[in-house]
Amino acid sequence: MTIVTVVGTTDRQLEELLTTDKIRVQTAPDAGLIQLAHPDATQPHALVIDLRDRAALPEALTALKRQHPSTGVVIVAARLEPTLMLEAMRAGVNEWVSDPVSQSELLAAIERVTATRRPVVESSGPRGEVFAFLGAKGGVGTTTVAVNVATALAAISPASVLIVDLHQSHGDAGLFLGVEPKFSVLDALENSHRLDRAFLKSLVVHAKCGPDLLASSERSGSGRLDPGGIRSLIELAASTYRYVVLDVPRHDLGLIDALDEIRTLVLVANQELATVRSTAKLAATLRQRFGRERVRVVMTRYDQNAAIGQDDVEKVVGGAVTHLFPNNYRLAVDALHHGRPVVVENHNKLASSLVGFARGLAGVKEQPAPPRSPGLFGRLSGKK
Repeated sequence: MTIVTVVGTTDRQLEELLTTDKIRVQTAPDAGLIQLAHPDATQPHALVIDLRDRAALPEALTALKRQHPSTGVVIVAARLEPTLMLEAMRAGVNEWVSDPVSQSELLAAIERVTATRRPVVESSGPRGEVFAFLGAKGGVGTTTVAVNVATALAAISPASVLIVDLHQSHGDAGLFLGVEPKFSVLDALENSHRLDRAFLKSLVVHAKCGPDLLASSERSGSGRLDPGGIRSLIELAASTYRYVVLDVPRHDLGLIDALDEIRTLVLVANQELATVRSTAKLAATLRQRFGRERVRVVMTRYDQNAAIGQDDVEKVVGGAVTHLFPNNYRLAVDALHHGRPVVVENHNKLASSLVGFARGLAGVKEQPAPPRSPGLFGRLSGKK
């Protein structure tokens, strides 16, 4: 059933033209548009705004499209007015229908905007596993962990790992991987009507170290990412890749509602007091949303001599810290400068810890170490 909200009309005939056995119409006053513009407001499949008794677009329309760019908008107007149509197009309006309004024309416009909102999700074949990484506080190394886990997973399943940088703009995943993306998550959302496996593959960039990347946008102030569009994007990614790794920004927790597909949400923390307090609050929220078994708390830059120990953190956050990444800040920064994830050169404790964590997430057993040669002394002494 398609839900259509009609705003600012007193024309019962308009509602009747829209109502079919596949469309449910609900009406709202002008103030209802302000409510729909709220970041957490549930969006209809299509929004119809009646301008026949007014000379300007509602002020709340621009705010609504900024917060919910995938919400389809149809304008019903008394006539074709080029100036107003240009203003509407700049505000993100998808369709314009003028008097006399016919049912066929109106329904065709609704069909076009709802088709744009709903990307085609190809669900044939086994679904991949989705892992989301969220920092309890800025600067804890969330992107470092996410990128290295994705790279380690790519060693397990070559050419079948995607990392999605969900930061609103200027995310750093591309820097960590040493790639220069041409397209972004925003390009996927703005072209949801043509989004399928082939189109998704055309948007990603492949890193030499293994994973594909769907980068964040480079457009400043590009607006809040639409949770509905992100949810559909994740579903498609999971039907295309064996493993999908999400780098989730902590400043946009509205995206949490788009993460239904995740197998595990990794909350990244450290031993700083402010971070531990934030971790406790976020962990409680995430466990309530996803269930305790799907939320893991890990600590980066772990120092066993720090004033706040693992036991202290576990008491505050109300659960186990499931993995400790040793402190090697200089190595991590050097890896970023070279665009080469730490795990590529797996000859240090930090890399080994990241690889082990990735294999644990994927449920892959550790590879047994090759048998060591007894050497000359062993052969002479008979020891093995």
